[in-house]
Amino acid sequence: MERPRIVLLVTLAEHGGAQTYVASLLPALEGFDVIVAAHGDGPLREAAAGAGARFVHIPSLVRDVSPWHDARCLVELATLFRRERPHIVHANSSKAGILGRVAGALAGVPIRIFTAHGWAFAAHRGAASVAYRWADRLVRPLTTAVVCVAEHERAAGVAAGTCRPERTVVIHNGVEMPPAPERRAEAAEARIVFVGRLQTPKDPVTLLRALARLEAGTFTAELVGDGPERAAVEAEIRRLGLDDSVRILGGRDDVGGILGRADVFVLASRSEGLPLSILEAMAAGLPVVASRVGGVPEAVVEGKTGFLVPAGDAAALAEALRRLVADPELRLRLGQAARERAQATFAIERFREAHLGLYRRELAADRLPLPSP
Repeated sequence: MERPRIVLLVTLAEHGGAQTYVASLLPALEGFDVIVAAHGDGPLREAAAGAGARFVHIPSLVRDVSPWHDARCLVELATLFRRERPHIVHANSSKAGILGRVAGALAGVPIRIFTAHGWAFAAHRGAASVAYRWADRLVRPLTTAVVCVAEHERAAGVAAGTCRPERTVVIHNGVEMPPAPERRAEAAEARIVFVGRLQTPKDPVTLLRALARLEAGTFTAELVGDGPERAAVEAEIRRLGLDDSVRILGGRDDVGGILGRADVFVLASRSEGLPLSILEAMAAGLPVVASRVGGVPEAVVEGKTGFLVPAGDAAALAEALRRLVADPELRLRLGQAARERAQATFAIERFREAHLGLYRRELAADRLPLPSP
């Protein structure tokens, strides 16, 4: 019996939320023939190999907007889709989402799904925001279904005209639950951790300015991730005199272990969908301090699992961090509540089953092969 064929498309194979999302789906797709397509090497390529999926490198699929590369990428994707004849293309991230839907339509792929991990028009300002908004509007008629990772993102997309309400579903990101870490209410330096790309809209500079307001010797901070703004972040660390308190660890494969040794998780983003980094921190039993943006309030319950602050407000961010740094018992209490919320609301099994249900519905509607039970 023919199995349904699916291409999971993302811009880059490196560390990132969209890549983790795709990797998290792979174990649920045993009834499919699966291709993972992205640019470059990285953890996603390794995850595809581990799940028995084929990985296809797309040379011209790059993050930056480039008419030459983007035109070549459109040809590469359409050629791939014509050769492999997938029943579903599921595109992730802004660049791959736009080019993948256009190429899928050109190649006659019957089902074209896009996951908005965070609308690009909301993450950018000025001309870039306008351009992304219109690009998503133009490819909307080519889209079978849009997956939004938070209710906030669905509402924003409908309001902006980038998705249709009747063809848009919300599937919250999911997270695997690690073993419960052993933490004690000790008065030693609090270990603060950030996980994310050192680039807008993660706003690491505001985070550093908040850390500079904390009393020296009461905390250490680790920034897990890399990106084009790393040099500027390093310069800000030196300027603020945080050399002894803050370390940049770069991209890491042992994020779970780092979270397990931490006391507080922080994310100072100016724009988000529903960050997997926050869900992973909650699953690790950490209280979360984060900007009140996007779908973050759908994960972090103010005063119960962490604290929410206005984006870009270093003073408010510092005050929220200070409360947790000064009170080990509060850290433990909020961290335990965060872990319980992650288990109840963001379990990976619910995430996978929701996607399988979407795929099955769209395949059945087009009378295409269904995955085996």
